[in-house]
Amino acid sequence: MACGHEEKDKDVVKAPAQVEDHVGADLKSLLEYAADKGDKINDSTVLNYRKLEDSFYSIKSYTPVWSDKENWLRQADSLFAFIANSKEYGLFPTDYHFTALQFAQRIVQEDTMARKSAAIWNRADLLLTDAFFTLVKDLKQGRLDYDSVTLRKDSVLPDSVYVVALNAAVQTNNITETLHDLEPRHRGYDSLKAYLHGFLTAAHFRKMTWVDYPYKDSAGFCQALAHRLQESGYIDSAAFANVSDTGVMRGAIRQYQVNNKLKVTGKPSQDMVDMMNYNSDWEKFKRIAINLDRYKLLPDTLPPMYVWVNLPAFNLEVVDSDTVVMESKVIVGALKTRTPLLTSEISNFVTYPQWNVPTSIIFKEMLPAIKRDIGYLAKQNLMVVDDNDSVRDPTTIRWARLNKNNFPYQIKQRQGDDNSLGVMKFNFKNKYDVYLHDTNGRWLFDKTFRALSHGCVRVKEWRKLSAFLIRNDTMKYHPDTLKAWITRQEKHTVYGFARVPIFIRYFTVEGKKGQILFHDDIYGEDKQLRNRYFGEKPIS
Repeated sequence: MACGHEEKDKDVVKAPAQVEDHVGADLKSLLEYAADKGDKINDSTVLNYRKLEDSFYSIKSYTPVWSDKENWLRQADSLFAFIANSKEYGLFPTDYHFTALQFAQRIVQEDTMARKSAAIWNRADLLLTDAFFTLVKDLKQGRLDYDSVTLRKDSVLPDSVYVVALNAAVQTNNITETLHDLEPRHRGYDSLKAYLHGFLTAAHFRKMTWVDYPYKDSAGFCQALAHRLQESGYIDSAAFANVSDTGVMRGAIRQYQVNNKLKVTGKPSQDMVDMMNYNSDWEKFKRIAINLDRYKLLPDTLPPMYVWVNLPAFNLEVVDSDTVVMESKVIVGALKTRTPLLTSEISNFVTYPQWNVPTSIIFKEMLPAIKRDIGYLAKQNLMVVDDNDSVRDPTTIRWARLNKNNFPYQIKQRQGDDNSLGVMKFNFKNKYDVYLHDTNGRWLFDKTFRALSHGCVRVKEWRKLSAFLIRNDTMKYHPDTLKAWITRQEKHTVYGFARVPIFIRYFTVEGKKGQILFHDDIYGEDKQLRNRYFGEKPIS
C-alpha cells in the first residue's frame, strides 16, 4: 500500500514483539507527517480528523486501538464489517477508507512479511479511527449543510462526542450499537431505513452513461444518448452500429418514453434525460441518502403531537404519540410559487375567511386581466378597497395608470363558496404569509401531480383537521356549532385550543406500505443536493 511515507514501508521487523514497539512510534510519526502534508498520509488519502486523532492518540501514548501484536482486535473486525455494510445506513463505504482498509486486511493475511510491517498496522489503525470519527459525524448530523429550517443547535460537534463514542465502542466491543445510538429517533427515518435493506438486495449498481442536456455538442450528445439507451436495453448491439440512423434512435426514444409514461414524441427532452440520469438504482440510492440526512436536520425528538406536511408527497399527516391519527391530500405551491419550508404552530382557524390577495398575484395576474376586462373583478368575486378600508367602485378607477409602483388599493375576495380559500383557513405565524386552507377547486385533489398553488397549502380534509384541533374543547366549540356556522356561511375565528406545531418539509423518499416510495423532485432540491454532495461518488 503506497502511503507517501516510504521509509516506513521498509520497516519490517523480525520478531512480533518488535511490531508493537514500532507501531506507537510510527503512529506519532505518521500524524506528524500528515500535519505537514495538509492532513494527507498519501496522495489519495486524507484524514478528516487529524488534529483530534493526534490529541486522542497522544493521551494513549500513541498505542494502537484496533490491533495487538500482528492481530486485529474484535472491534476492528466489527468496524470494518460496519463500513462494508454502511449502505444499510444510507452511507457510502468509500467515505470511510474502505478500499485502503480492505487492502490492509487482505495483505496482512496473505503476505508474511507485510504482516510484520509496522507501517501497515499503524496506517490501518489511524484509518480505522478516522473512519469511526467520520461515521459519528455522518450518523449524528448527516452530510448536508444546515439551512434556514434546521432545528438542531449543534452545528459543530464537540471533540468529546467523538472520543466518548470511540471509548464506549472499544470498551464494550459493540461498534454497531454505539453508532446506532447516534442516529435520529424519528418514525420516518426508521421506516425508510427499515425498507432500505430490501432495496439494496434487489438493486443493480452499475455505472451508466451520463447524458448532458441541454447540450453544446450535438454529436457527443447523440453518442451519449445512444450509449444510455443501449445500457437500458432499448438499443441492441446490432442496432447500436447504426445509431446514426435517425429511425433507430427515434424508435428507441419513443419506446423509452412509452415505458416511462413520458410524452411520446420520438425526440429527447429535459424530462426524459433527467429520468435517465436520475432513475438508476445508484442514483436512487443517492436520493435515499439525501432523505435520510434530511431527518438529521431535525431535533433529536419531535413534539408528542404535530402536523407534518410533506410537499413532494402532496400529503399532510397529524401525528399524536407517534401514531398517524389523520391524513389528507394537499395541493402545494407550483415551481414558480414554491411553498416554503418552515416550522411554526397552528394558532387559530377561520370559517368563511376573506382572501386578501397578495401584491405578487395582483401585479402578475390580476392587474393585466383587469386592464383587459373590468368584468374580471365581478367574475372572480373580487372587491377593491382603498387605504381607508372603503370599498371602491372599480369603474371609477383609472386602471391604465396603475402599476406596482402606483397602486393605492387592496384587492379582496368576498367570503363564500367561490372564495379561493374555501370554507376554512388555518393560521400559523410565518414570514411568508402562507397558511393551510380549503379551496373552491376541490376537483384538483383528484390529480396525481398537485404542485399547483400560489404557495399556500390547500387541504382536502379540512373538516377533520379542524375537528382534531378542538377535540378537547367541545364545551366551547361543539361540532354542531361549527356545522351551523358553515351552513350559515358565517365568518368566525376559532382560537384558544392548544397550539399544534406544524412542520412543512421536503422529503422525496419515504418508507411506506412495505416499500420505499420515490416522489417527484418537484422543486429540484434532490438534484441540487446530489450534485453538491454525492455527484462523483464511485459505485461501491
